[in-house]
Amino acid sequence: MISSAFRPRLLAAAVSLCFTAPTVVLAEDGATQGGAALASVTVTGSRFDADPALAPIGATIISADEIRRAGANDVNAAIRKIGGVYGRQSLDGSPDFGLDLRGFGTNSSQNLVIVLDGVRLSENELSNAILSTIPIDTVERIEITRGGASVLYGDGATGGVINIVTKRPTANSSRGSVFVEGGQFHAGEVRVSGAQAWDNFAADATLGTQRSDNYRDNNDFKQTQFSGGAQWFANQFDRIGFRYEGARQDSRFAGSLSEAQFNANPRKTTTPNDNGSLDSDRLIVSGQYRLFGHDVAADLSYRKKTVDATYFYGGVPSASSYDSKQWQFSPRVRKLGAINGMVNELVAGVDFIKWERTTTSSFSAADAHQKSKALYLRDELRFDAAHEGRVSAGVRREIFDKDFTDPLAGAAYNVVQGLNAWELQASYMPVAALTVFGKVGQSYRVANSDENAYTPVFNKPLAAQQSHDAELGLSYANAAQKITARVFRHNLVNEIFYDPTLNFGYGANTNLDPTRRQGFELDAEQRIAAAWTVSAHYQHVQAKFTEGVNDGKEMVLVPKNVLTARLSWTPADGQSADVGVQWADKQRYGSDFSNSCAGEMPSYATLDARYARKFGQWEWAISGQNLADKHYYSQAFSCKGGIYPSDGRQLKLSARYEF
Repeated sequence: MISSAFRPRLLAAAVSLCFTAPTVVLAEDGATQGGAALASVTVTGSRFDADPALAPIGATIISADEIRRAGANDVNAAIRKIGGVYGRQSLDGSPDFGLDLRGFGTNSSQNLVIVLDGVRLSENELSNAILSTIPIDTVERIEITRGGASVLYGDGATGGVINIVTKRPTANSSRGSVFVEGGQFHAGEVRVSGAQAWDNFAADATLGTQRSDNYRDNNDFKQTQFSGGAQWFANQFDRIGFRYEGARQDSRFAGSLSEAQFNANPRKTTTPNDNGSLDSDRLIVSGQYRLFGHDVAADLSYRKKTVDATYFYGGVPSASSYDSKQWQFSPRVRKLGAINGMVNELVAGVDFIKWERTTTSSFSAADAHQKSKALYLRDELRFDAAHEGRVSAGVRREIFDKDFTDPLAGAAYNVVQGLNAWELQASYMPVAALTVFGKVGQSYRVANSDENAYTPVFNKPLAAQQSHDAELGLSYANAAQKITARVFRHNLVNEIFYDPTLNFGYGANTNLDPTRRQGFELDAEQRIAAAWTVSAHYQHVQAKFTEGVNDGKEMVLVPKNVLTARLSWTPADGQSADVGVQWADKQRYGSDFSNSCAGEMPSYATLDARYARKFGQWEWAISGQNLADKHYYSQAFSCKGGIYPSDGRQLKLSARYEF
C-alpha cells in the first residue's frame, strides 16, 4: 500500500510518465488590425473543412494574429491567456499546464479532447496532452468548443474539444523567420522556421530549443524540437500530406510543499534530486479527395514516447522507464448537397486506435494494451437561409478492449466496454445579428491504464463514466462587437476520480457517486476605438455531488469563478501592446471530499503584458508574466499541503526577423 502522504509525488510521477493536435470546428479568420471589422468566422462540426453556408455555434476562435500580439510562445499559453481556459501549473516544470474546461479538477485532462488538425493528441494515461512540441509559428488558429462532443471525438470529450489547426500552404509563396528570446531564471528560446510552396507542392520546417531554470529550485526544463512536413495539393478539395514532430526534454522535479513551507519560501524544493526525461515522436499522414460528389478523407498517425524518471526516497533512487506507442486510423466521408433548397451535410466515419505501454522498473513490469473501434454518423441541415436556421443530429458507437498484466504485482485483467454517444444541436437567428443555440447529448469516458491499475478492488477495472449534457445560449455579433453567453449542465454517473478517503486512507481511483457540473459562461469582444479592442471570458461553475455520503458537497480543485480579460492596442505604425489579467476564485483542496478542511486554496489574480515595435523586417518586444509577483498556487493535493507553487514574476526580451 502507498500512503496518501505520497499522493503528490505519485501524481508528479504520473505526469512525468508522459512529457510528451462541439464538435470540432473549422474557421476562416479575417484581419484584426486597427480599424478593421472583427474577425468573421465560418464554422462546421464535421471534421471536414467548413462550408460558407454553415454558421457558427458558440465556438471560441484564437487567430494567429492574436497569438503573436499576446506574446504566447506555445499553444498551451495561447489557450489559457487568450481563450480564457483555466490552467493548473505543471508538476514537471514544462509549459504544459493542465487545462480545465467546465470544472473537472484533478482529472480535467481526461475530460477534454485535444486534437491537432483533427488527429487526437489526448493520452491514454494520467497525463496532459503535450502541446509544447507544436511550433507556435505553424499554428493558423486554435478552436475551443465547450461541452459534450463524444459523437465526433469519443472518449473523454465531456468538457469539450480543443482543435489546433496548422497553416495551409498558398501556391507560389514563401515565408521564414528567426526568433530569439531571453529572460529571468536563465530562460532562453531560439526558433528558426521556413516554408516554401510551388504550384502544387509545399514544404515547411521548424527547429527550436528552449530552456529555463524556472521559478523553483531543482525545476530546470530543457527542450529541443523539430517539426517538418510536406503537402501535395491540386485544389482546395484534393490534397495529401505528412508531418513529423520530434521533441527531446529533460526536467527536474521540485516536489510539493506544506502550507508553512510555501509561506516561508515558495521557491523551495523538497526533492532536490528527482529528475526525468522524454523522447517523443509523432508522424501524421493525411489526405482528402473529392470523388463522385463526395469528400473522402483519412488520417493515419503514429506516436511514440519514451519516458525515464528517477525519484529518491530516503536518499535511495528509484528509476523507471516507460515506452508507449499509439496508432490511429480515421477514414471518413462527407456528402454536401441540397435538399429542397436547403444545405445538407452528411458525415460518416470510423476511428481505429491501438495503444500499448511497457514498464521497466524495480517495482513494476506492467504491460498495458488498449484497442478501440468506433463508428459515427452526423447530419446537419440549414433550413432557413434568411434566419440562418441550423439543426444537426449525431450518434456514435465505440468498443474498447483493454488488457493489463504486471507479474511483479500479480496483476492481470481484461475488460471489453461498449459505449454510446448522441447529440442534438440547433441554432436560429430570430432577428439580425442575434443567434440562439442549444444542444443536448450524451458523452462518455473510460478509465485509462493508470486509473485501472489502482482501484478499490484488486484487478477489477472501473466502470465507464457517462454524462448527460445540456446547453442553451445566445450570441450577438456585428462589425464592432461580439458577445456569446451560455448556460450548461452535465449530470455524471460513475465519474472516474481519485478518492483519497478510500482504501483505509491510502486512496484509490474509483467511480464516484453521481455528480453534476452546471454553470454560466460569457465570451465578449468589443472594439472600443480604431486601434483598441477589449475581450473577456467568464466562467461560473458549480461542481457538486448529487447523491451518496457526500451529497451536496463541492468537488475539489474547482474554482467557482474564473475571469480572463485582455486589452489590445494595434495602431497602424508598427506598434502593438497587449495586457491581460486572469482571476481564479478559491478552491477546495484536493483531498477535501467532505469539505471539512479548515480553509480553502486562496483566490488569486495574475497580470501579464507585452509591448512590441516593428522596424522593417524586425520586431522587438518586451513581455512580462505575473507582473505583480503574486505568490499563489493552483495545485494542492491535501488539506493545506501537497502544494505545487506557481511561477513568480518573469520579464523577457525578444527579437524576430522575418524574410
